[in-house]
Amino acid sequence: MLTILSAIVVLGLLIFVHELGHFLVAKRAGVAVTTFSLGFGPRVVGIKRGGTDYRLSAIPLGGFVRMVGEHPGEEVAPEDIPRSFSHKPVGWRLAIVAAGPLSNVLFALAAYFLLLLVWGLPSLTTEVGDVVAGQPAALAGVAKGDRVLAIAGQPVEHWGDMVGLIQAAQGQPVKVVLERDRRQLTVTLTPQPVEVKNIFGEPTTVYRVGIVSSGQSVVLEVGPAQAASLALARTYAAGELIVLSVVKMFERKVSVDSLGGPIMIAQVAGEAARQGLAPLLDLAAMLSVNLAILNLLPIPALDGGHLFFFTWEALTRRPVRLAVREKAQQVGMALLLLLMVLIFYNDIARIVTGTPQ
Repeated sequence: MLTILSAIVVLGLLIFVHELGHFLVAKRAGVAVTTFSLGFGPRVVGIKRGGTDYRLSAIPLGGFVRMVGEHPGEEVAPEDIPRSFSHKPVGWRLAIVAAGPLSNVLFALAAYFLLLLVWGLPSLTTEVGDVVAGQPAALAGVAKGDRVLAIAGQPVEHWGDMVGLIQAAQGQPVKVVLERDRRQLTVTLTPQPVEVKNIFGEPTTVYRVGIVSSGQSVVLEVGPAQAASLALARTYAAGELIVLSVVKMFERKVSVDSLGGPIMIAQVAGEAARQGLAPLLDLAAMLSVNLAILNLLPIPALDGGHLFFFTWEALTRRPVRLAVREKAQQVGMALLLLLMVLIFYNDIARIVTGTPQ
């Protein structure tokens, strides 16, 4: 029950945020919105206010905002032309379409900011848990229980600082200040190159000195300014990872078997919810960025496809021919249906085979 409820809350919130973006900018542009729906298919429940039907629909796999004059070639009554989407300047149309993905990005920023400000920044300390025999740290006399204070003249507060400075040295010797039994000592370490595989299975070179974290963690307090900066960095990193994943998939370096849909999201959301509100909010932020990026793909049925057509119109000062747009919409819908079939197949295959997410 927790798994299903968590998925409904997370996906429902992200869809609501996305559609709210379209809705608010459409209203600001003076476009008449006839329907604001969470879900597709038959109307289950709702309320009509100000000419708009706010409703929940039967199929909870998305949502939509329906506007007057939204579809190519749609007939618009003369009295509705001033409130028609298709009769608005191309700048407004671009803004209305872009508002959905942008709202998801803003939600992720807000969620990460709240996480950092309220829950702080969980970090591993710089305490050494073990030393690998024969590696630079062991040869220099670093011992279990030592605490790293500085690397290359830069103070370090947590394990991530250490990793960054060691990688930045690019194999050049660095002075490391340690604390042992309440006294300080300095050693010189030369990071050694090691070939590993990244998350996409590609070989990459990292530098290591042969120390292992003790696993001891602390929660660092974060002020508003730092929380805003870190939230921006996390949102950017999440977007970059998603873009790279899509690119690697097209390059056939990442299998399409890794794609997951509502069932996989429900499983992950349920697990996050069992760990607490903070992990669930962190998951929602990541999924929100995911939703924004995927909606920006230049597929005609998605926001990215509409943005492509409207950008073309803005640059050439003439709209894309109606026949071309209609054909592109049909192809886009077919691609999306195929993608949905693949995603559901992957979700079901994971359940049947017991493959972990």
